[in-house]
Formats: sequence, structure tokens, C-alpha cells
Amino acid sequence: MNAKNYPFAQELITDTQGNILKVVINFQDYKHIIEAIEDEGLYRAMMEVKNETPLSLEEALTELEQE
Repeated sequence: MNAKNYPFAQELITDTQGNILKVVINFQDYKHIIEAIEDEGLYRAMMEVKNETPLSLEEALTELEQE
């Protein structure tokens, strides 16, 4: 296994059979990956509710009290 075959990978840590156990990456790359995952989660949440009618503040507070 060669780290050059994997985006962002600087080093691959493997077991005795050559299975990848850990990947060493640059911290800035790690932060960018986490940000992309968070953005994707936000996008999916927004798409899930895009056809819902927004609640007023009072309606939202009433909903929260009922939970």
C-alpha cells in the first residue's frame, strides 16, 4: 500500500497482513474534511425540511414545550 494512492494521506499504518489500520493526514486537511462532512449534514437536513411551512416563534416554542 502506498499513501500516494490515497487523497490527503501522508502515511498509512498497516497490520502485518498489510491491512490499513490508520491514516496520517495533515491537520488542515482533516479540518477541511470535517467541515465538508458538516456541510453535507446541514444540506441533507435542509433538504429534508425544505417543503415544510416555517413556524412562528410562538408556534416553535409551543412545539418544544410539547416534547
